[in-house]
Amino acid sequence: MKYNNDFKYDLKVGQVKEEELGNIFKNKTIEVKYDLQAIETKNIYVEYMSRGKKSGISTSQSDYYCFCISNTFHLIETKELKEKCRKYLNTDRDKKGGDNDTSKGILLPINELF
Repeated sequence: MKYNNDFKYDLKVGQVKEEELGNIFKNKTIEVKYDLQAIETKNIYVEYMSRGKKSGISTSQSDYYCFCISNTFHLIETKELKEKCRKYLNTDRDKKGGDNDTSKGILLPINELF
């Protein structure tokens, strides 16, 4: 995008994105996750199985996932998150977790959310 010092132009560009974000919150479903260890580990845990049954992202019907990391919120389309996690199945990032290690999930590097 070219630099433009015209406030009216910048305002229109900003309003397009404001409307886009508003439509996400108005017309879409969002699953919100708060990973308390994400800042320390630099990963988020994305569950896909619990107690031998599909769960988490495998069964989610949400349009978006929102990860709360410290005081910030990171929004990502569920289908894109699935693609990012899929490459880590059956690797050293495919980990047991949750209560008594009864869940399975992917340790996804935070920087892959962006």
